[in-house]
Amino acid sequence: MATSASRIKNVILTGRPGIGKTTLIKKIHSALSDSGLKASGFYTEELRSDGQRLGFDVVTLDGNRGPLARIQDTESGSVSHKRSHFVGKYEVKVTSFENLALPALRIPKNLQADTGHSQIFIIDEIGKMELFSQTFVTMVRELLKNPSSFIIATIPIPKGRPIPFVEEIRNHNQTQLFTVTMENRNHILDEILSTVHSVVR
Repeated sequence: MATSASRIKNVILTGRPGIGKTTLIKKIHSALSDSGLKASGFYTEELRSDGQRLGFDVVTLDGNRGPLARIQDTESGSVSHKRSHFVGKYEVKVTSFENLALPALRIPKNLQADTGHSQIFIIDEIGKMELFSQTFVTMVRELLKNPSSFIIATIPIPKGRPIPFVEEIRNHNQTQLFTVTMENRNHILDEILSTVHSVVR
């Protein structure tokens, strides 16, 4: 939940892997579009073949898609650990991620000052893979500071050593935190939308 009485401008979803955060993000985006509210940003999606997960794609809300991470090709020997970033067995495609995701997070010029209106940014997710991009971190911080931006994002549930930037978002004083569970994932949508509609104009 929010840590102060400040105006809520960030709705953050967390929960264990596979609980349905991305599915919920897609439902939120669809419901906002149906109500006439536009959003920009991206979500992540598993890439599977014959039941095997090969990696993850980043998909922008306007339909562009590209690789976020792929299983390392150990047989080719083409991967240089000095130049590459890994989360487990997945090589993170930082350049591809930045080329797709970052343009969707740019603040429109008419939102540089508080106009009394909000621009919704959907970010699924803010996690280890995405945080290899320092430009991404900088842009999210700019969105957090901009009074006219409203962020709807997913973050991983705390596990092991905390990720400082994830904890910064989780504990932001304008954040409403929702934990997605098996019990609530099918009916939490209305509560989230109510929070968004109470703020976004």
